[in-house]
Amino acid sequence: IGLINESAVSALRHSFQSVAFKSTNQSMASCARCFRRMYRDQFAYQPVTLAPPVQLDNATMGQGVVLVKNGRRICGTGAARANCPVSQDKAYWEVKLQSCGSWGIGLGTVRCDLESPNNLGSDAESWALRDDAAIYHGNQPVAKLPDPVQEGDVIGLTYDHVTLEVFLNGKPMHTPVTGIRGTVFPTFYVDDGAILDCAFAAFAFGPPVGFRELIKEKQLL
Repeated sequence: IGLINESAVSALRHSFQSVAFKSTNQSMASCARCFRRMYRDQFAYQPVTLAPPVQLDNATMGQGVVLVKNGRRICGTGAARANCPVSQDKAYWEVKLQSCGSWGIGLGTVRCDLESPNNLGSDAESWALRDDAAIYHGNQPVAKLPDPVQEGDVIGLTYDHVTLEVFLNGKPMHTPVTGIRGTVFPTFYVDDGAILDCAFAAFAFGPPVGFRELIKEKQLL
């Protein structure tokens, strides 16, 4: 048996390794192309659309209403509602009375007349705390706050699809309103120079235990 030159052996080994490496790379590339073809649609770029924030709805507000501060401040004359109903089990929102006048805050159905010159709570489609510290429904007072509401005060409201509760500067007023039916929106009314700042997040006072900021229905899914 003849002796094999070491250089020849080394060259032969390198040749085999190179062929194996190229074969492996080609197989991996082929698999990658196959994978891309199979799952092209699943991994296609899908743009993310962020839901607009909860704010007052300029598409449905009364004609005399003026909304500023990105739909969080209401002034002028008339009513406006939030751009989404109360869909979750327990919702909380706040209103700061920036300037006194005639005002109303509470809940209204989609049939609540936002063009009406009358304050909220004047019909069967709304329930509202007014500037006289009474809560109205059907133009009748159904509850009365023990404390008056003054300029600069923060009014908190909770609703759990059973009871509407009012808080004044973080203090519960213990004036529950029940009997509210159907889909309702946080609704607001101003006249005679009243200005309301509506907060649907970043609250001055934390919501009660179990309650949280208003969430749009699609975000609940």
